[in-house]
Amino acid sequence: MFKSFSTSRRAVCSVFVGLTLVAGLGVANAQQKKIRVAFGDVLSTETVSMVIALERAKEKGVDYEITFLAKEELAIQAVINGQADLGVGTPYSVIQKSKAPLRILFQGTRLVFFPVVDKSYKTWKDLNGQPFTFHARGTGTEAIGNIIAKREGIQFGDRSYVPGSENRIIAMMKGQMKATIVDLANKNTLMEKAGDKFHVLPGVSSPASDETLFGNVDWIKANEKQVDIIVTEFARLWAEMNADPSVIERERVKRNLMAEQPKEVLTKVTSFYTTSTKEGIYAPGGGSAEVAKSDFEFYVEAGQMQGPAASLNIEDFWYLGPLERARKVIAK
Repeated sequence: MFKSFSTSRRAVCSVFVGLTLVAGLGVANAQQKKIRVAFGDVLSTETVSMVIALERAKEKGVDYEITFLAKEELAIQAVINGQADLGVGTPYSVIQKSKAPLRILFQGTRLVFFPVVDKSYKTWKDLNGQPFTFHARGTGTEAIGNIIAKREGIQFGDRSYVPGSENRIIAMMKGQMKATIVDLANKNTLMEKAGDKFHVLPGVSSPASDETLFGNVDWIKANEKQVDIIVTEFARLWAEMNADPSVIERERVKRNLMAEQPKEVLTKVTSFYTTSTKEGIYAPGGGSAEVAKSDFEFYVEAGQMQGPAASLNIEDFWYLGPLERARKVIAK
């Protein structure tokens, strides 16, 4: 079962409304045995692979309900409050600041994002003191912006937040914003439709985890069998897509996902995953101690975690058991 907000609703909803909706998650699902998944993003070309993995887990006997929320913070809060069992987002900062018992299970995507700006800004220096738009406060796009600003010796002016890369490129083309950071698919769309007005500035060279699958560690341990199935299906699909990116489109069609999307979007799913796997957005490993350490370095440098990175314990942020077991199952 899917729940989501329309694009226009997401664009105008306040934090108060969002929190009310998250509160409704727990009420609506209190008597359900389905695993409740809170997704801090929209269903799109980029995220459909995660839904496919959940659908495959459902075929193995693990039923679920997914709710798409306007902001990543709402998905994280839903898991903290017990209103969702699993979440999709990047909870590093929240785990450290609040000591919330959340643990990451799987690295879904990496922060291979692209700064796109009006051509009046020829270099990063031209953006010193200028407005900049991010996906949401404290998310990966803002982390990238912080690292770049530090690297370039600049400070952004007013910061604004518009969830969804697709919404930001629409605003760019309408002249409502001049600088932002977007995902690969929407960068390509913007360049195809308005490459005469915008260009891409240099980003970061070592991408960290972006969308991760996470949950409350106590719930994970109490539901080990179901969690193992879900993580195994994520790991299996990620390995398959890196070997053959067209698997995502076949699985999407099979399950009639994103059926409401225009044909021009759907015809580009395979090309998107072909490029994305090559760019390393969907790394096949799914996570490891080395991935965790690299993430620590990135988010400490971005100012979203307190360092030094070497002092952070992997076990405080990741629960690697299900992924390690998944690798053994897939290797058989």
